[in-house]
Amino acid sequence: MWLFILSSSCFSPAGQMSSNKSADTKNVQQKNLEGYVGFANLPNQVYRKSVKRGFEFTLMVVGESGLGKSTLINSLFLTDLYSPEYPSPSNRIKKTVQVRAWQPVIDYIDSKFEDYLNAESRVNRRQMPDNRVQCCLYFIAPSGHGLKPLDIEFMKRLHEKVNVIPLIAKADTMTPGECQQFKRQIMNEIHEHKIKIYDFPETDDEEEMKMIRRIKDRLPLAVIGSNTIIEVNGKRARGRQYPWGVAEVENGEHCDFTILRNMLIRTHMQDLRDVTNNVHYENYRSRKLAAVTYNGVDNTKTKVQLTKSPLAQMEEERRDHMAKMKKMEQEMEQVFEMKVKEKLQKLRDSEAELQRRNEQMKTNLENQHKELEEKRRQFEEEKVTWEAQQKILEQKLETINR
Repeated sequence: MWLFILSSSCFSPAGQMSSNKSADTKNVQQKNLEGYVGFANLPNQVYRKSVKRGFEFTLMVVGESGLGKSTLINSLFLTDLYSPEYPSPSNRIKKTVQVRAWQPVIDYIDSKFEDYLNAESRVNRRQMPDNRVQCCLYFIAPSGHGLKPLDIEFMKRLHEKVNVIPLIAKADTMTPGECQQFKRQIMNEIHEHKIKIYDFPETDDEEEMKMIRRIKDRLPLAVIGSNTIIEVNGKRARGRQYPWGVAEVENGEHCDFTILRNMLIRTHMQDLRDVTNNVHYENYRSRKLAAVTYNGVDNTKTKVQLTKSPLAQMEEERRDHMAKMKKMEQEMEQVFEMKVKEKLQKLRDSEAELQRRNEQMKTNLENQHKELEEKRRQFEEEKVTWEAQQKILEQKLETINR
């Protein structure tokens, strides 16, 4: 994976010439105080402010080597990024095989956020260069077989930090039918893996909504780049000459280059900057400030935790809380089952003890009953014997008396 960073600052000639004090003192322009006053003039004020101060727009281009990243930037801004004296990164940087190829990109984006955060923390904040990455063009190889695992993992690592716009590189290597099928397959995989690409803003203007819907229907944009200017029907244009014809870079029937250019430069540049400032940078800022100190106590987190957005962190905390509650519920159920088992065992032991005592008492009663029966029998026998003896004595007495 290679990445290119393009940072552009725009200043007007009037803004550059404003330092000429002598010209300003001689040619004093009178303000028209009788002009229109109202909210309709606000866009003009914003325009004049932007023209005077200028603005920064940083574009990141990420993709495998040989997909035409430099060529597309050359076509986009009508310039040549590299020369024999300053070759491309493919010729300057030693190639390595890295599984975590996204880490340098993430580190770069975080470093620019960190620089801007430090600039905000200074006492003098009048000069705050904004080098934050507002947009990332992710190049996808025109394989026709969907996203590679590296593409999926790379975009999942980036989508919480920067506005990701997927592009199909070298679209002229595919037929229109293959390109449309490839686009549908890529979008299905993006939705399946919950990758958050740049979300175009909603608007009340029906024409703008139609344009946005047309752009969404063309995602991922299939682009062609060329460093060669050829003549087509008497007009000079960037394109690629083939035996069967010419693939023009700026022809909407051949590729989506013009849609990308209009979106980046004409229609959605400010929204890309706003989303970067209000969403991605605020997420980084809130994570960073929350990680520095909490009530004066160091609360530094791991790098993996710092790369998560607050929403993702809240979702993870919710899952952790639910898992903790489920674990506590299971532990309470286990304790309850254990106590129930102990109580049942005690009841069984008590029942067995009572049964044993009952059997013992029954045995004792039976023994006592037997003893009493034996004594009664003996008593009956003794009684019979005594009565017999008495009878004999009575008979003897009667005999003597006679």
